[in-house]
Amino acid sequence: MTNITLKIDNVDVTVEKGTSILDAAKKVDIRIPTLCHHEDLCIAGNCRICVVEQIGKHTLTASCATPAEDGMEIKTSSPKIRKARKDIMSLLVSEHNTQCTTCYRSTNCELQDLAAEYNIDNETYLSVLKPNLEIDKSSWSIEKDDSKCIRCQRCVRTCADIQGVNALAVTEKGNEMRVSTFMHLTMNEIVCTNCGQCITHCPTGALTERRYYDEIWDAIDDPDKHVVVNTAPSVRVALGEMFGYEVGTQVTGQMVTALKKMGFDAVLDTDFAADLTIIEEGHELLARLKAALVDKDPNIKLPMITSCSPGWVKFIEHMYPNHLGHLSTCKSPQQMFGAAVKTYYAEKKGIDPSKIVCVAGMPCAAKKYEANRPEMRSSGYQDIDAGLTTREIGHMIKQSGLDFKDLENGEFDSLMGESTGAGVIFGATGGVMEAALRTVYAVITGRPVPFERLNITPVRGLKGIKEAGIKFENCLPEYSWLEGVEAKVAIAHGLTNARVIMDEVAAGTSPYHFIEIMACPGGCIGGGGQPIPTTDAVRIKRTEAIYKEDMEKPIRMSHENPEITEIYEKFLKAPLGEKSHKLLHTKYRTRKRY
Repeated sequence: MTNITLKIDNVDVTVEKGTSILDAAKKVDIRIPTLCHHEDLCIAGNCRICVVEQIGKHTLTASCATPAEDGMEIKTSSPKIRKARKDIMSLLVSEHNTQCTTCYRSTNCELQDLAAEYNIDNETYLSVLKPNLEIDKSSWSIEKDDSKCIRCQRCVRTCADIQGVNALAVTEKGNEMRVSTFMHLTMNEIVCTNCGQCITHCPTGALTERRYYDEIWDAIDDPDKHVVVNTAPSVRVALGEMFGYEVGTQVTGQMVTALKKMGFDAVLDTDFAADLTIIEEGHELLARLKAALVDKDPNIKLPMITSCSPGWVKFIEHMYPNHLGHLSTCKSPQQMFGAAVKTYYAEKKGIDPSKIVCVAGMPCAAKKYEANRPEMRSSGYQDIDAGLTTREIGHMIKQSGLDFKDLENGEFDSLMGESTGAGVIFGATGGVMEAALRTVYAVITGRPVPFERLNITPVRGLKGIKEAGIKFENCLPEYSWLEGVEAKVAIAHGLTNARVIMDEVAAGTSPYHFIEIMACPGGCIGGGGQPIPTTDAVRIKRTEAIYKEDMEKPIRMSHENPEITEIYEKFLKAPLGEKSHKLLHTKYRTRKRY
């Protein structure tokens, strides 16, 4: 690449040709404010907050959308620039519902931060906020408040570029321009996967998750209710960000203590259900392989694809409904947990399941939708009564008056509270695949996977689509039919990558036996319910914390979890058995594409 040199605020900067002025400034730690810009997304240049002054030009330049050129001289904070930015900010505020004291995103809002930085008031320009803008609360997962939208279009680019869904779009023109949906339908009527990536990329409170913690507080305060909470692996490596911890700090023990002090009757671990998922999913994969390779059943669908991510499941229901048979029939760990709590747990504890309120703490907005799917009532009740995002858990802890940093480390309660490292790594892209391979290989050969310390590194990392192969050799007698077979696997995260994988499946050219797909970039650690901001740098640190917790676990393969052994011995009897099928498996539905 050709290098060029320019001056930014009298500092010489050498960068590769094609680098934007904004990125060139970052290289020498010069901050240029932005609103519409996000490193995950394509360049838009909509908001003009990032304007800079180029010596020799009369007009100001959007630094995010302008390539640096050799010999350029740039000013980033001249009087002309500061006045322009203040005017732009004032115009944005004049169109904005400035109810900052009651806004869910208050103190974590990019518009609010910049308005304070530039000392913006409501007097420079008259408010032109349109009256009677209603908040769309039709979705189980997402709230849309147009009165707080600044039309930066980050949500539109997220839905189009990262997810390939295009549920949101810019409509109308001029002063009527708005971010809306197809035919201006409500959020529950459109092809939306509920992934929540639009929320994590929104700079204001225009898009947020639907919040249910008031109902959960009511349940906790009801002496007639037994309120159980389970928390996903990626929650415990991100929750600390809500309290000022460095990104990637593990706060598992403090989280458990906080939830107990808040009044939950039992604090259990979603990772237990992740281990349970691996047992069911692993045996389902083996059953499909046997039917295809030995029985030559033409109706068996391979590759088998994971079904842990509710955003991905809804995507395939809309976009590839003719290929639903490739999905594993396993419920997600959240839903397996709910079904087990209201049957197995209730029986063991002697509690009337109608009195149990099962709450799931998740990194995901789509989990709220999943909990309310009509299929998720195999216990005879709604299996999961309410879902909380990581952000909501943080808010509830703050509401309770606890000093999170002062809390001691607690332990999950027994019975559905013990888990393995394999359950932990569900939180990162590739984690479900790695957990499954650890167990499946051991079941087939009687030996651990041939990777150092069980770390199957080819399935790790943030590459959009990853591939790996593992050969079965010296198999146990009952699995001799797999001798010499190389299992080919793939991992995709982000729905645009899922589309690439599914186009191969639809064309009948997929070379894989097993595929893991997660809706969100990075997997659950980058979920739509995680603390904001989420960038690749943040995803990497959260992922590192996930693998660190895996390495610290005394047991790191799902089938070795003693609580998993016990639930099969005393309740489920066998993987893929009658009771397992009733409680832990489900089916999917065809949905319209438009």
